[in-house]
Amino acid sequence: MTEAENKLAEVNKVTVTIYGQEYTFTSTKSRDRMIAIAGHVDETLNGLVEQGADGSVARLSMLAAINIAEQLFEGRDVMSISEREKDELKKEISHFQQLWEEAKRSHLQYKDDAKELHDQKDALQEKLNAKTIEVDNLIRVAEERENIVRGLERELEAANEKLRNVSDQSEEGSEQIRELKDKLKEIEGNYFELQMENIQMKGDLERYRNNL
Repeated sequence: MTEAENKLAEVNKVTVTIYGQEYTFTSTKSRDRMIAIAGHVDETLNGLVEQGADGSVARLSMLAAINIAEQLFEGRDVMSISEREKDELKKEISHFQQLWEEAKRSHLQYKDDAKELHDQKDALQEKLNAKTIEVDNLIRVAEERENIVRGLERELEAANEKLRNVSDQSEEGSEQIRELKDKLKEIEGNYFELQMENIQMKGDLERYRNNL
């Protein structure tokens, strides 16, 4: 048996005074506890007399026992209310913990969604930059082709002018006419090809703009 168990098993003997009479008790409770209990009984008895109760010691003791029993039940009621309040508090704490967990999950989901949107934004920005470069290249090529077309138009106009000034009667004039006609055909062919390429490039450019 441990030292603590030995102390609990130790029997204490104490003499107390209750309502003017001495009583000797033995108990495993501590002396201080026994004196405090006897003092409470004595205080209850004297309190009943002060409130006007009379009769024999036995009758006063019965009234004191009833009062003490009432105090015991009131204490139990208070303890019962405290237990109910504690249970309700536990439920509220559990509810708030659940709300906190849901809030944390929502916050983490928000962070994931925000990161995904940020990544999508970066990807779209890269795509936009690439499309912008492609459109700029198309515009540059179109401008170059337009300059070539203007040059061909000037050559065509100059060839037509020469053709009008060449005499159809001379052999030399006939040879020049053939050369000019061949040149005109070549210029017209190149001009037609460039015009078709420009049309195709305009269509590509329009599609790129619509996809931006």
